[in-house]
Amino acid sequence: MTTEAGRKQKTDRAFGLTSRSLRILITGFGPFPGAPHNPTQALVGRLARLRRPALADVEVISHVFPVSYHAMDAQLPDLMARHRPHALLMFGLAARTPHLRIETRARNTLTTRWPDRDGRYNTHGAIVPGADTMAFGPHTRRLLRAALASGAAAKLSRDAGSYLCNYLCWRALEAAHAGNGPRLAAFVHVPPMGRGKATAAELARSGTALLLQMAALAKVSPARRK
Repeated sequence: MTTEAGRKQKTDRAFGLTSRSLRILITGFGPFPGAPHNPTQALVGRLARLRRPALADVEVISHVFPVSYHAMDAQLPDLMARHRPHALLMFGLAARTPHLRIETRARNTLTTRWPDRDGRYNTHGAIVPGADTMAFGPHTRRLLRAALASGAAAKLSRDAGSYLCNYLCWRALEAAHAGNGPRLAAFVHVPPMGRGKATAAELARSGTALLLQMAALAKVSPARRK
């Protein structure tokens, strides 16, 4: 066994993974300026504890990103290297949207108006020079159908914003194209919770439907990572 293979096996054992397990990484965000409570933080924790027959051979790994460009740039590559997920399901908060938004693409844009949690402002409006957009792929329509079947109000979206959610979309797709992340990836914006808005139970129901659909897609994906 090579040293690299030995390290990989040791890491898998440390995180309870087996070579035959399907690994799905689900992520959310912590609070950020203007949103002291981010429902995606609790949602990904709840989904990671979910027990369903369809997930019997699936390792669900959860992670909550701080709303920080620096933290995301450090943590996303580490998560990909440590867990080697076959699928990536990301959640973020859309504070002004009353329904689920299943994002279909990432745009090469950054806001210069709003700081991240660390107080960092961007001084330019692009993530990388000379690029436009990157698409998630046709599986987003399957996710939309799953969300609608769960009773959620949901729509496809072509605009993930220009803040950390869109930034994560871009970096995840960038990693997939470079071979450093799963090609089966999705980003879902959830509405805020509160009176007359979404409830935790509703978010959990729709999140469960999306996770089960991602698992089903990953099991037949020709790009499944070893």
